[in-house]
Order: sequence, then structure tokens, then C-alpha cells
Amino acid sequence: MSPLRSPRDRARTEEVVDVPPPAALAAVAARAADDKLGRDTVVIDVGDVLAITDFFVITAGANDRQVRAIVEDVERVVAEHFGPGVKPRRIEGLDALRWVLMDYGSFVVHVFDEETRRYYDLERLWGDMPRLEWRSTDL
Repeated sequence: MSPLRSPRDRARTEEVVDVPPPAALAAVAARAADDKLGRDTVVIDVGDVLAITDFFVITAGANDRQVRAIVEDVERVVAEHFGPGVKPRRIEGLDALRWVLMDYGSFVVHVFDEETRRYYDLERLWGDMPRLEWRSTDL
């Protein structure tokens, strides 16, 4: 055992047995957003250039109520599919509902209203990165 890790830390690490692959997590989140009528949902593989996450899920809602519904459903469906321990580390933007960011660690979900999505155009910014074909991913 490393002198920097206590027995309690080691026990916590050993409890995490079956961590789903980030691509599977992102695909489930994308499907949940799409099922709530998220518009033009894409999953971008940013893992080779960003050290903080592996995938961006990007989608948009037609209005603030739909943005909220997408966020709530993504959180619910991901937890139902992978267990209640898989939840966002942080959710930002729920006050304004123009750009809600759900940080799951290995993937980040961006739920925009349509105007804000057009303005920031993350797909163009990350246009040279590969996209995950989430509709055909078997889970």
C-alpha cells in the first residue's frame, strides 16, 4: 500500500467494481435527450485533446421548459440505466435555462436553448474531433 493512501481510501477505491465505459454513458445520455425531443443531439469525442472529460453530449430544447425536461430526463435515465451512483458531479445553468451543463466527469452534457446553441456553436469549435454514433451503440 502506498504511504499516501489510507486503508479507508483503498477500501473506497476497491468498492468501485464495474464502472461503465464513458462512451456507453454518453450514448445513454444522448438517447435520453433525443427521447425528450432534444434537437440535433451529437456526441463528440474530446478525450484526446481534453484531460478533464472524454465526451461532450450536445443538444438543444425549443424553450426553457423543454431544456429543463431534457436535463431532468438525462439525469433520471442515466441513473436508471447504470445505477443511482451514476449522477452528475455538478449541474450549472438551471437558473437561466439557456445553457445547462451537466458534469458527469467522464462526459459532459450541454443542453442549450436554440439561440444560445447557435451563438456558441460548440459543434464548429470541436468540428475536427470524431463523433460517436450513439444511435447504433449497443448497450
